[in-house]
Amino acid sequence: MLSLNDISVRIAGRLLIDHSTAQIVPGSRVGFVGRNGVGKSTLFHAIRGELPLESGSIAVPPRWSIGSLAQEAPDGPESLINVVLKADRERDALLREAETAHDPHRIADIQTRLADIDAHSAPARAAAILSGLGFSTADQARSCQEFSGGWRMRVALAATLFSAPDLLLLDEPTNYLDLEGTLWLEDHLANYPRTVIVISHDRDLLDTSVDQILHLDRGKLSLYKGTYSSFEEQRAAREMLDAKHAKRQQEQRKRLQDFVDRFKAKASKARQAQSRVKMLERMKPVTALVTQDVREITFPTPEKTLSPPIIALDGVTVGYDPAKPVLNRVTLRIDNDDRIALLGANGNGKSTLVKLLAGKLAPFSGKIVRADKLSVGYFAQHQTDELDLTGSPYDHVRRLMPEAPESKVRARVGAIGFSGKAGDTTVRNLSGGEKARLLLGLATFAAPNMIILDEPTNHLDIDSRAALAEAINEFPGAIIMVSHDRYLIEACADQLWVVADRTVSPYDDDLDSYRRTVLSSRGAQSAARDRATDSRPREKNSRPKAERRTSPKQRVSEAEAEIARISEIIAKIDTALAMPDLYQRDPKQAAQLGKARTGAAAALQRAEDEWLAASAALDEEVS
Repeated sequence: MLSLNDISVRIAGRLLIDHSTAQIVPGSRVGFVGRNGVGKSTLFHAIRGELPLESGSIAVPPRWSIGSLAQEAPDGPESLINVVLKADRERDALLREAETAHDPHRIADIQTRLADIDAHSAPARAAAILSGLGFSTADQARSCQEFSGGWRMRVALAATLFSAPDLLLLDEPTNYLDLEGTLWLEDHLANYPRTVIVISHDRDLLDTSVDQILHLDRGKLSLYKGTYSSFEEQRAAREMLDAKHAKRQQEQRKRLQDFVDRFKAKASKARQAQSRVKMLERMKPVTALVTQDVREITFPTPEKTLSPPIIALDGVTVGYDPAKPVLNRVTLRIDNDDRIALLGANGNGKSTLVKLLAGKLAPFSGKIVRADKLSVGYFAQHQTDELDLTGSPYDHVRRLMPEAPESKVRARVGAIGFSGKAGDTTVRNLSGGEKARLLLGLATFAAPNMIILDEPTNHLDIDSRAALAEAINEFPGAIIMVSHDRYLIEACADQLWVVADRTVSPYDDDLDSYRRTVLSSRGAQSAARDRATDSRPREKNSRPKAERRTSPKQRVSEAEAEIARISEIIAKIDTALAMPDLYQRDPKQAAQLGKARTGAAAALQRAEDEWLAASAALDEEVS
């Protein structure tokens, strides 16, 4: 059991957790929620032993392993599959020792332990996780350094999940995922066999994947059974009771104080008055609900309603290399009040499409018709890099209103969500959610007719996401959104478009059906890894960098190395099995060695099959 016993945590003089206690039983799947900046990530640091407690203690079972997402993305020449496999440090150490061990007894011990941890099925398990997070079979053989930072963070997540620690700590794991990867992760966490605590603002993940909610509010930890929806109901009922109790106590205190004030000067009532003073002193105040209203998000109303369609595409082909278009012969239209969510795995062309719609990318061929005086607001999370870190929200707005009086600039800064002194805070000191709010305000500053939102919910807490959904629904213009947040899509979108197979097509079913399709598809890929899934049209442009399939020659070389490695393992197992006293001395170890040999033989068969397939492909290439 993970025990947080009367803990207090202070950072830079600020008390984040104040004498709080919580008990997490083994096997729990816990969603950790609370407003941004209250100390959720800080508690993770304390659990890992990276931060001293001001008071109290944290007790982790002595044999538990703790796993969390690495702060830095992996890099270097190693293949993705090898990076993930090395996350199981025990397996990696045993395999390295197996290569040099000569003592028959130690060989037997190593192979028995490898069988216990199912080491020979590890490559298949690692590949299944990478596939679920969006990496094709060919991608898994590529080196880490070929991928962008966001994709390498997915590899870090895959490595953490593969290591399967006894206590899995995940801090906003969906921030680097698309909707498809998020759906897979929800399913994976829902079936995680050990203890997991996940910090997340994704309502669907918290309703799908966890069975308890740990809430950090005003320095106090409270543990609720059930999903996030259940937590909201329980918390509302609890706060209502607290408010009623606080009101009753306030009325009682007033009656006691009135009695004291009225009779304290009368000798006949002095003893009674003094008694009531002591009652007041003993009465522990009940903290009533402190309303923490989230600042609303608003989009300015367009000055003019345009004649539909505001954008029409007819046979448009677009991309970055005319020889390899990302989208081919796309035909679609967008009207004034459309609410469209784009679905499809990252790399299939969603960002390319929104850049085309925003006018940031010209088509290779086809026809685009835009309504006269169409204004487009474009928000993308990567634009945080374009903000002036030394400037304030006021400075950014002032640049857009150079001739406006001070009062109007301040009013506009306040409308974006930075009233008073907050408007003068430097961007460097803003939280991720505050930067997202600033970007939303700047992107929609000119009251556009259409707003494009590319992953707008990253770094927004649950209440801010609800405020964003309300702003989208109240906006009279068109909205195009790309998001991994299913709640936002379901709350706002009235059309779903799938970007795949180098085209864009409407999806007539709902997100639940799409979820089943995604999970079924990725499960099938995991079950049939030997199929070259990226040879299909939709995979040709499925990565941010140019796709580079592993060559048949390289596959042959890798398969030969794997055959040699497994053959050596089998030889050592046979040596251990040949010890004359093994079956009498330790029949259990003999049985485990037999199991290990069976697993190694199966792995050898798979490697030989891969060698045959790669050799055939190489012969065909040569001929």
